[in-house]
Amino acid sequence: MPQTPPVVLTIAGFDPSSGAGITADIKTIAAHGCYGVAAITALTVQSTAGVRRWSPVNPRLVQDSLEELIADVKVSAVHIGMLGSGAVATRVAHFLEIAKLPCIVLDPVLKASSGASLLDEKGTAILTQILLPLAAVVTPNVDEAAALTGIEVSSLDDMRQAAGRLHELGAKGVVITGGHLQKAVDLLSVTDESVQIFTADKLDSACTHGTGCAFSTALACHLALGRSLSESVLLAKSYVTTAIASGYPLGKGTSPVNHMYRLKSHPRVGVAVKNFASEKD
Repeated sequence: MPQTPPVVLTIAGFDPSSGAGITADIKTIAAHGCYGVAAITALTVQSTAGVRRWSPVNPRLVQDSLEELIADVKVSAVHIGMLGSGAVATRVAHFLEIAKLPCIVLDPVLKASSGASLLDEKGTAILTQILLPLAAVVTPNVDEAAALTGIEVSSLDDMRQAAGRLHELGAKGVVITGGHLQKAVDLLSVTDESVQIFTADKLDSACTHGTGCAFSTALACHLALGRSLSESVLLAKSYVTTAIASGYPLGKGTSPVNHMYRLKSHPRVGVAVKNFASEKD
């Protein structure tokens, strides 16, 4: 009987274009050999061209979904993405305080890349005051780090300062991703004052929709597989870089990363059928 893979729970919104959100998370989880389960926090109307509108899911439904899932399966890691509202954030925080699940990765989704606000003031307060201290690691990009700390982040020194502020707010591990900067630099900081810098060449690609979701979900997967935080960050960064490089034009806006680039060839139906013998009685 096959060995059961680690289960990764993603709590996030639904992107109908599958570049980000729940469906993208599930693709990322599968690509890492884990099994994904999910609780949807918000429904969005969006495409590669951006977010048009969104609506949070009933908070009680989110909480009931989460409770039903952990009553059924053992969760090895949790990814938190878009929360959608203060009411939903409150329910998620209450659930996680009680459930005590391991390896929580918090991706503080505050705005869409198109500029649309995705979380209200109450939700941001819950994220900062309760979810941040509960997480093993928080993964803001430079804009999100600036919004959470009040520190403009445009350099590596700014990243260090913002990471220190996030530790003051209760964060154990901090990864500030710098894909929006001139050089693709990520900073990992943990509460014992250990800091690591991860660098990579910046790719000239239009396939960048969903990079934050892909990175944070991949990070959760590697933690679920028992890897250290440092190794998990390195491997997640490598995964996203290759997913961008392997992307292809899709839609009229910013194309998504190729979450499943490891599946380089898909057998055609005709080829698959030839593998089975067919005889008449």
